[in-house]
Amino acid sequence: MTFVRAGAVAAVVASSAVALAQTPGPRRDGRWEVNMQIEMPGMPQRMPPIATTQCITKEDAADPQKSLPQGPGGRGTMPDCKVSDYKTTGSKVSWSMKCEGETPMTGTGEFVYEGDAYTGTLKIAMERGGQSMPMTMTYTGKRLGDCNK
Repeated sequence: MTFVRAGAVAAVVASSAVALAQTPGPRRDGRWEVNMQIEMPGMPQRMPPIATTQCITKEDAADPQKSLPQGPGGRGTMPDCKVSDYKTTGSKVSWSMKCEGETPMTGTGEFVYEGDAYTGTLKIAMERGGQSMPMTMTYTGKRLGDCNK
């Protein structure tokens, strides 16, 4: 897999992981600004940060499985992904994920909330051509206010 394709897949997965901020835990519903940085060993140059804004509803927050994925195409972009081992301990949320299909991958993540902000990390191993391709996504998020819906 080329680094460009791997980066595109990582961006979709990482965008979907951002949605994990929607699951029940120490965060608030509302409009969130999320910034993500992808790091891939062996990449000739660092990918630019990705910034998104999301409206997190109470309905979305009630179901951890609905939190994955939410890529550029919206929910259902990667329907073969499942969340497991979802845990909330105080202000920390952690989970595991596994995706089947064309680009199988596994990952673990952790977000730590502080008021209307959070930081987090998602570590993923993609399988392609019998090789594992690791990547790490780091996140910062902040609540901007109520949703405009």
